[in-house]
Amino acid sequence: MRAASILAVLALTLAMPASAALAPGARAPDFATKGAMAGKVFNLRLSQQLKRGPVVLYFFPAAFTSGCNAEAKAFADAVVDFKAAGATVIGMSADAVPQLQKFSTELCAGKFAVATATPAMLKGYDVELKRPGGAAISNRTSYVIGQDGRIAFAHSDMSPVDHVRTTLAAVRKLKAAR
Repeated sequence: MRAASILAVLALTLAMPASAALAPGARAPDFATKGAMAGKVFNLRLSQQLKRGPVVLYFFPAAFTSGCNAEAKAFADAVVDFKAAGATVIGMSADAVPQLQKFSTELCAGKFAVATATPAMLKGYDVELKRPGGAAISNRTSYVIGQDGRIAFAHSDMSPVDHVRTTLAAVRKLKAAR
């Protein structure tokens, strides 16, 4: 039932272009939430992650769905390139932590963190999609957040195909500008 609801929402949203309201230059909302990496749960705060460098914050609708699985694998395969460019990758979903623990191990291959996006975070990053029945999930939007806490790049598209390529290019551009 859950998968059918998610697929119905995704089918509706594929017919219309998604757009990220947080334009380059906007301040990225700080947040604190629970995340998992390689199955281990931890507390995640964006401002702490930004102390190490830029952050690629990518929102995805639901763990263990085909597009989200493909996107997680693509980010896992490219995480070395993101690290070489000085960036941290963090996946965000409205999924509960136990689901993300499993996802972090199986699809993210333990290479980057995934965390729970609260309803306030979904609204703050303008990625909220309402499912039939009222529960919210996120659309598929990837942000590159500069170390200054500002949005450097946003890519919003329900297709997972270009998210890794475009965010990596934006991170490399940020690095070259430093």
